[in-house]
Amino acid sequence: MHDSYIELILSAIQEKFGSETEFYKNQLGISEETWESWKKGTSVLEPEVNQKIKNLFTDYEWMLLQKVLRQTIIYPEKRTIAVSEFRKMKIKISQKWLNIGLGTVEVLQGKEDNKRQPYVDLKVSISYDEWGFDDVINFRLPATIQQQVENEEIALLNWVNEKLEDTYIS
Repeated sequence: MHDSYIELILSAIQEKFGSETEFYKNQLGISEETWESWKKGTSVLEPEVNQKIKNLFTDYEWMLLQKVLRQTIIYPEKRTIAVSEFRKMKIKISQKWLNIGLGTVEVLQGKEDNKRQPYVDLKVSISYDEWGFDDVINFRLPATIQQQVENEEIALLNWVNEKLEDTYIS
């Protein structure tokens, strides 16, 4: 389970920050030695640092991550596909929310940064009209999807159903 957990964390870091070094130095404020030791399972991080790692995910994504980890315990063959399972389930759940009319989808403009391609964040959420209790699933995608939606005049819901999986998984 530890290896799957680390793979899921690293996947989120790569998606959001582009590199582990950027994350552990600038976001966590820890040394490479501390980071590597934690990844190997030979040391623990301060609670504040662990919270910053958890904040890579929305509350709903964190719950989903826990379910994926539980699957790796029950079905050891899933250990090698934990990241793809997590991504696949994010897509399936988002599509279900939208197709049954529970969820809303919005495209949030990402920032351009010199080291990485421009991106957009796709946010799928269910609102319960109580502050802090919304369920949210985020996808970081290449900025070209915004052009696809605008130029092809595809409704965002249709785009999520037809192209999200190919764009997010690849």
